[in-house]
Amino acid sequence: MASSSAHLNHHHQLPNINGGATAAPPPTPSCAHPNTSTKSETAADALSRLFNRLPPNLSLPNRRSSVLSSTAASLPTVTFSAESCGDLISAATEFGYFQLADSDTILPSGLAEAAESEALSLLELSEEEKETTFPKNWPLGYEADAETPSFCLDADCATESGELKLSSLCEFTRCLEKVGLKTVEMLASALGFKNPFGDESTRFSTMMWLNQDVPDDKPAITNGFYPFVVCLQYQIREQKYCLLSESGWVSVSPRVDSVLVTLGDIAQVWRNGELKRVRYRPVVCSGKLDDPRKSVTMTLMLTLPMDSMVSPLRDISDGDKEEEYAEEEEGVSRSDERKGFKSFCFEDYAWRVYLERLFFKDPLDRYRIKP
Repeated sequence: MASSSAHLNHHHQLPNINGGATAAPPPTPSCAHPNTSTKSETAADALSRLFNRLPPNLSLPNRRSSVLSSTAASLPTVTFSAESCGDLISAATEFGYFQLADSDTILPSGLAEAAESEALSLLELSEEEKETTFPKNWPLGYEADAETPSFCLDADCATESGELKLSSLCEFTRCLEKVGLKTVEMLASALGFKNPFGDESTRFSTMMWLNQDVPDDKPAITNGFYPFVVCLQYQIREQKYCLLSESGWVSVSPRVDSVLVTLGDIAQVWRNGELKRVRYRPVVCSGKLDDPRKSVTMTLMLTLPMDSMVSPLRDISDGDKEEEYAEEEEGVSRSDERKGFKSFCFEDYAWRVYLERLFFKDPLDRYRIKP
């Protein structure tokens, strides 16, 4: 299935947050916004516009956040079988994360290891090769960091080099994309709402994040700030991860050959707050490695095209399967009384998440409808 990652390619480049060559940040979001501004929102928007006007030669400071502590948590197990529907509902509404135990039926044997080998080869490139082969085209491209450099690739794992072939990584990305789409479809069926992605590739975007691991009991988080619907990581070996859940940082240990699935902000808004979510991608936190350059995390994110509007979705039982909750500028409609979030522009939200990177403040708070 082809993804709509092409929707990402028309945006300008972002400043390099760690110095070096820089480029202009993305343009001010063009999505139409409902007239729901408040004083606090106006101030935040002014700050966003200020950073959007940063000159090309100015870099944002490097902001590092550490996992201060995490609590060991149980990890629900889900399969694609009909009998697992109850387990999925429980995991989604109580935790916001789970492990898929039958992913081996979708991923060919040895593919994950071959993809990891290609991902590791990217870390061996010189800085110049990384920046020219994967130019920054937010959110895609190479992002340098003193300890944890990362790459964000589209579903085709496209590069600017005709010599660099990433065929295994591309196939691995496509396979995980299918797992992610099937997961969203299964969630929609279990919870009684129409699958927002449907059969159209233009309704979603796929990104593969490659992060060099620096495992530690208190890992630093420096990149990969982007909103998503679902996030998936295939487990090649035993590894412990830290997740920023609704209840704080927790640590989980997925079984080998399973897929760690986390639900994101967009999924929570779609279900009007019914689902739990994980903010940010899972972070390796299982002690130090002898050679961290030999360890890389491959994280697939299913997210939305930039021009999308995000809003709570109607249940199938509400009648019109195609209709989403309408956002009204004036008054309070009957559907407004049931909504937990205002509609908002995905591009604006994605830029805000990247820019602010605040773990002590929920970026969705400004869109919640207060009772």
